[in-house]
Amino acid sequence: MGHILQVPAESARIVCMDTLIMDQGLEIPAQPIDPEIEEMSKAGVHLGHAKSKFHPSMAPYIFGVRNYVSLIDLMKTKEKLDLAREFIRAVATKKGIILLVGTRPAAKKIIREMGEKTGMPYFSERWIGGTLTNYKVVSKRVEYLERLVEERKTGEFEKYTKKERMKKGEEIERLTKFFGGVRSLKRMPDAVFVVDITHDLIAVNEARKMKIPVIAFVDTNSNADLVTWAIPANDDALPSVRYMCGRVLAAIEEGASEARATKDPESINQKAT
Repeated sequence: MGHILQVPAESARIVCMDTLIMDQGLEIPAQPIDPEIEEMSKAGVHLGHAKSKFHPSMAPYIFGVRNYVSLIDLMKTKEKLDLAREFIRAVATKKGIILLVGTRPAAKKIIREMGEKTGMPYFSERWIGGTLTNYKVVSKRVEYLERLVEERKTGEFEKYTKKERMKKGEEIERLTKFFGGVRSLKRMPDAVFVVDITHDLIAVNEARKMKIPVIAFVDTNSNADLVTWAIPANDDALPSVRYMCGRVLAAIEEGASEARATKDPESINQKAT
């Protein structure tokens, strides 16, 4: 029998390193796997929620059940991840905008890092309702933040009293906390990437309403039918979120690199003449 590594009890999850044994009592011998699937396994990407929280839409992506915990088929994860990455690269290659959303504790820092590295807009604190369905109103708040930052930078704050300057400084901090990540969002995004669609369901619903493609991780308790590009994966454990977001980040960077390398056809024609 394969070696089984126990994880913290509060997560109600288990890792089976050599074999996966379903609750029906069947032992499935370990098969040679590629490096990417091995990395996913080490990160716990396959570890789902308790069987009682299972969502029917996830049935095609479940390998089996162990100790009443659903296990995600990593072959399916890799397949869906490859398709999603291809779409992400295509968007980035065309210099499109992908709005990154991850407001759960395990995703906050990772999403912020992704946004800062790629220059893509992001929400890491909380989703601001109406960002997509009422974009003009939200964009005005961002413009107000930009104006305050510019006033402080140019020294215009000096015309205010000390108390007024303090209040404006606090306003900048508050607005930056919630809107700082979307200061670069000057138009509607071409796609939305969500780490946890159950936690950030409002973001998913707004994107769907505006017919914007959604790329997302879908855990065993998630409704995969809500997502355009669903990637079955553990969406709340830090190692899993970090590994999978790293793959998404790489796809964005690959597309951006290709966009920079692509020469303008017009300039090529001008040189030719």
